[in-house]
Amino acid sequence: MNTEQIKEIQRRIGVTPDGFWGPVSTSACKKYLRSIMPVNNPWPSASFDSLVKFYGQPGDESKHAVVNVEGLGIAYEGVIKKTIRCHERVQFSILRVFDAMHATPEGRVILSRYDGCYNNRSMRGGTSKSMHAWAIAVDFDAGSNGNLTHWPAAATMPFSVIEAFTREGWLSAGAFWSRDAMHFQATL
Repeated sequence: MNTEQIKEIQRRIGVTPDGFWGPVSTSACKKYLRSIMPVNNPWPSASFDSLVKFYGQPGDESKHAVVNVEGLGIAYEGVIKKTIRCHERVQFSILRVFDAMHATPEGRVILSRYDGCYNNRSMRGGTSKSMHAWAIAVDFDAGSNGNLTHWPAAATMPFSVIEAFTREGWLSAGAFWSRDAMHFQATL
């Protein structure tokens, strides 16, 4: 992102806009995002036991829903998707996020850069299951928002997209871990 875009985010989160994303901006961003999350957040913590209790075993495709996304412009590698698969417990939430994204120009661009939801795999570089193994995580625009790309200094995920997910209680890896801005997950 450029300096002006960072300043705009800083204005929205209530810090003096200087275009530098440091500890003050990071802390204020997390506080702001927590303030717009649902009061009764429906998602469990990211601990394995909590996830299994709420979502079932990772890789259990019997818990998946096929979600109609026709008309939202969701595309993978340039091919428009009519449906996606996600966990049945997140299907309505993810549709509300996609609808909110579709309502903004920057959201529509990100929807056209869908990189997947369900993938029964371990986390990169580890043995613990990825949130994608439960089909409760979704990635967008990996090319500009990869795992090692710092958000918002280098990654380009629009703040409005992060807000759309946050309003549904989803965590943004970019905002909460300062990297992997392509990744959003339905956990606390």
